[in-house]
Amino acid sequence: MQVTLAHLKRGEKGIITDVSSNEIPLKLLEMGCLPGNAVELVQVAPFADPMYLNINGSHLAIRKETAIHILIEKIANE
Repeated sequence: MQVTLAHLKRGEKGIITDVSSNEIPLKLLEMGCLPGNAVELVQVAPFADPMYLNINGSHLAIRKETAIHILIEKIANE
């Protein structure tokens, strides 16, 4: 099973491994949603949408329907 941003739970971290550029707005790619960047789920809004993320020090909120197109590799919390 492939793990996506949508699978993260609050406080979990990962490294972006692949992005479906056809499904991801260019603005997100410009803001750092690129393979190799670290990502942490900071908070989730009620009903799990949107998700508030920290990507390489930048904070942004994305919808769950977008998060399912961003593949990650989970990393252990320090």
